[in-house]
Amino acid sequence: MSGFGLAGPPPALKIPGWTHLRTGKVRDLYSNDKNEILLVASDRVSAFDWVMPTTIPNKGAVLTQLSLFWFELLEDIVPNHIISVDVPPVVEDRAVIVQPLEMFELECVARGYLTGSGWSEYQGNSAVCGNALPAGLMDGSKLPATIFTPATKAPVGDHDINIDFETAVKTIGHDDAATLRELTIKLYETAADFAYERGIILADTKFEFGRNARGEIILGDEALTPDSSRFWELSTWSPGGAQASFDKQFLRDYLVSTGWDRNSPPPEIPAEIVEKTSVRYEEAFYRLTGSKF
Repeated sequence: MSGFGLAGPPPALKIPGWTHLRTGKVRDLYSNDKNEILLVASDRVSAFDWVMPTTIPNKGAVLTQLSLFWFELLEDIVPNHIISVDVPPVVEDRAVIVQPLEMFELECVARGYLTGSGWSEYQGNSAVCGNALPAGLMDGSKLPATIFTPATKAPVGDHDINIDFETAVKTIGHDDAATLRELTIKLYETAADFAYERGIILADTKFEFGRNARGEIILGDEALTPDSSRFWELSTWSPGGAQASFDKQFLRDYLVSTGWDRNSPPPEIPAEIVEKTSVRYEEAFYRLTGSKF
């Protein structure tokens, strides 16, 4: 059974001049005769490795426009995959045209705060992905320094697996692993400082990198969105439990409250939860960019 549930992935949108390549949890990929990729962000939302049967209005557009904001802000650190935002009208605002990349088989995660799977691992061995941490930290604590906690990429419906740096080296080689670690930490810290000035804590985030046709390392996929990051409210941050957030943690908390077993297809999401999730995504966009969505 896939992460899409019994019905499987939704039918691909037909876009003149573009051929559908594949459907991911959130994004759909198309190609044209110029060897370009059309990356379309849908309104689908995933949690616990499942794609929910209910969509979140405007989510795809928020993810796309926020990624574009960060790509521009961070392009002095690493180039990105964007070619153009001149996309077919049917996917306006929620799609970009990008260069094809040979993606590294690694999720590049940076953490500045202890939470989620990192908190779970820390409770067992006072470390996260091979990064030893001091005793006495709590759920939500700020870490002494940013840590790199890579994960293996998993197909839709399977779980990503956190790994240590040595395993990352075995996966992609030492030089590339070291370069991606350096880039991930620098991107995270630059973005975290920017967000902090706007009253938002960037607790952790995930990047994906690839090589282009010239062999250059390029930042791809998305960047620093509520789907790939944990954004917390700075004014109420208090280590020791769950934090007020601008990401899909609100949706995860709701799903946990339903008693859903995470092994069978997920339930429909009530309108109230959909609305509150949508508001959180749009609030993150406004707080970070200064523009109303």
